[in-house]
Amino acid sequence: MKLDPRTTVAIGLTVAILVLFNISIIDREKTISNGKTLFLELAPVDPRSLMQGDYMRLRYVVEDSVPDGVLKEHEKRGYLVLRGDSANVARFVRVHDGESLEQEARLVRFHRQFGRIRIVPDSFFFQEGHGELYEDAQYGMFRFDERGRYLLVGLADTNRVPIEP
Repeated sequence: MKLDPRTTVAIGLTVAILVLFNISIIDREKTISNGKTLFLELAPVDPRSLMQGDYMRLRYVVEDSVPDGVLKEHEKRGYLVLRGDSANVARFVRVHDGESLEQEARLVRFHRQFGRIRIVPDSFFFQEGHGELYEDAQYGMFRFDERGRYLLVGLADTNRVPIEP
């Protein structure tokens, strides 16, 4: 059976897209299992949205530790350089200007909105009905791979123990 050239191209593109998605998933799984952990302390914020299901809106203490005047007026997004303290809790080092990073320093994306710095991601989704488990969360738990990419992998309690549903 001979396939129409358009069908062949469509099948080829579909396979290529599926391969790329799977590579992306495998990459993220490696970051989750092998990445270096850094905790970002959470600041109080409204925890839920009824329109979007159960999720927690996140705000990080380190966002407030960026000194006034460090960002240029026109800077709307960029990267903050963070380093973990002895308990592996993130502390602000500086705004990244392209210079090389010190040992154990990590970059996190931010955007400025209404004059405030917000670290991305700024929300954590959880299974419906598990909201009470996360009410006392004190840290966002991030994993960084060797290339500097990172994922929010969970929330942790005051002792930096991951909260498991």
